[in-house]
Order: sequence, then structure tokens, then C-alpha cells
Amino acid sequence: MSKRAMMGLILGAVLGVFCIFGINIRMGDQVTGLFLFATWFNRVVMGLMIGFYTPVSRKLLHSALRGGLLGLIVSFSLYSAMYFLDTPGFIAGIFYGIIIDVICTKYGEIK
Repeated sequence: MSKRAMMGLILGAVLGVFCIFGINIRMGDQVTGLFLFATWFNRVVMGLMIGFYTPVSRKLLHSALRGGLLGLIVSFSLYSAMYFLDTPGFIAGIFYGIIIDVICTKYGEIK
């Protein structure tokens, strides 16, 4: 696994934990453990998807746009599967995609 992919995996897992805290604050007892796991796993998949992507450019603007788009795509899968109930989580996923891609592009290697 490349350095970029490993960074994406770790960042997705860490940001997924932050997402779980946010959901607990917003929804409290309304969420189940399965929903929390699905949310965390969605962020891990996002990190892997971004990490496995080999960027053509190291420009951070391109990275932010790409990360936002990939974050939107991956987050929409969970958002739609959960009957469009967690709009703040969906929006956070877009920003998490930007964060993951910018960090992976800045500190990951391009071969």
C-alpha cells in the first residue's frame, strides 16, 4: 500500500471518529450502533478511495476540488441509504473529502 493510500486510510478512520461524536451530539439516543459503524466505515472508504487515487497535479486547489467531489460521492451513498436524514453529516463528508485529499496530496508521494 502506498504512503498516500495509508494516509487516506488513517485520516478516514480518524475523521470517522469525529463524525461519530458529531452524530451523537446531534441525534443522541436516536442512533444505533450499526448507524454509527456505517458512518465510520463510510469515512474509511472515503479515505481509501481518495488515497488510492493517483493525482495528476499537486496543486492544492485541484486537490480540494477533487476531494470535495469524491467526498460528495461517497457521502451521498450513506446519506441516501439513510433516507436523507443526516444532512449535516453529508455536508461534513464533503469537507472531510477536501481535508483528506489536501493532506494526502501535500504529504503523500506521487510516483
